[in-house]
Amino acid sequence: MVDSGNRRRTALVTGASAGIGKAFAQVFAEDGLDLVLVARRKERLEELANELSKSHGAASTVIEADLADPEAPQQIFERLQADGVDVDILVNNAGFGVPEDYKDSQWADQARFMQVMATAPAHLTHLFLPGMIERNYGRFINVSSLAALFPGMAGHTLYSGVKSFLVKLSQSLNLELEGSDIHASVTCPGFTYTEYHDVIRTRESVSQYPEYMWMSAEDVARQSYEALKAGTVVFVPGFANRMLAGAASLLPESLIGKLGGTRQIVSP
Repeated sequence: MVDSGNRRRTALVTGASAGIGKAFAQVFAEDGLDLVLVARRKERLEELANELSKSHGAASTVIEADLADPEAPQQIFERLQADGVDVDILVNNAGFGVPEDYKDSQWADQARFMQVMATAPAHLTHLFLPGMIERNYGRFINVSSLAALFPGMAGHTLYSGVKSFLVKLSQSLNLELEGSDIHASVTCPGFTYTEYHDVIRTRESVSQYPEYMWMSAEDVARQSYEALKAGTVVFVPGFANRMLAGAASLLPESLIGKLGGTRQIVSP
């Protein structure tokens, strides 16, 4: 994918070392984009960069960063400015979970969660948007969750609220940028085969769900990218997930909240 100036477009992916973020990087490389790969695990990023260079000729800028640090978005932006790298697609994907009930959790963990999941995506969007406006081209993919379309759940107390925030951010950006060639899409995956559930210690419980409810990270990324190209604002990957989202919009919140497994409707 090249623009009118014969420059290969560049996609920045946060949380690119594994899961959906890594899958997005692979899909973009297949489509002819260069990459900016951001995550905490530099070795994994370098391995991915080498893989994408060999398989697709993609050039990658590797940035080791922890988005829990409030200074990280500005540091990423300044690094790319210094290197002369323009970001055409920004994928806000990095995330983690705090599985405890709110009263049992530590505030430091919740504050870090909010910084990574809400403040950093909003900050990165604010930093890269002016350049996109100047070039009159830009795309955003905010990785939300099926949980954003359901009522709040017990446990993971701030999770559905933060993921709902990404939906509203995307919708509002599109209204503000109407008439330009800049578009935001939010993807709301359900259960996805990644290491996420191992990290938050819910693998045993979510493994009880039927196979048809699960998707690969590659399918989520590929479908979400196609939705972005089609101009879809709010996208739910997978037929089963779309049925669940439809049910959530029709059934009373009191009933949905009592359904078994509402603690587990979380995705990367």
